[in-house]
Amino acid sequence: MRTPYYSRERLTAMRAHLVGKRVRLESTNDPYTDLRAGDEGVVTFVDDIGTVFVDWDNGSSLGLIESDGDRYDIIDTSDGQR
Repeated sequence: MRTPYYSRERLTAMRAHLVGKRVRLESTNDPYTDLRAGDEGVVTFVDDIGTVFVDWDNGSSLGLIESDGDRYDIIDTSDGQR
C-alpha cells in the first residue's frame, strides 16, 4: 500500500467536498470486504492521509484509499440524505 501525501489545503478541500455526501462504490481492491460495485453509503470522515471513510448502507465502515485503486462516485451533492 502506498501512503499518499496530501497537503493540509488538499485535505481541507477533500473534507469540505466529501463529508456528508452519498457515494456509490465503483471498485475496491480489498479482498476481505463484502462490498460490491454499486453499494452506497455516506462519507463520514477523511483522515490525515486521505482515506475516505464511509458508513455503507450494508453496515460496513470500510475506508476507501484512492491511491490503492479504490474508486467511487459521488451520487448526491446535498447533505447525505436520500
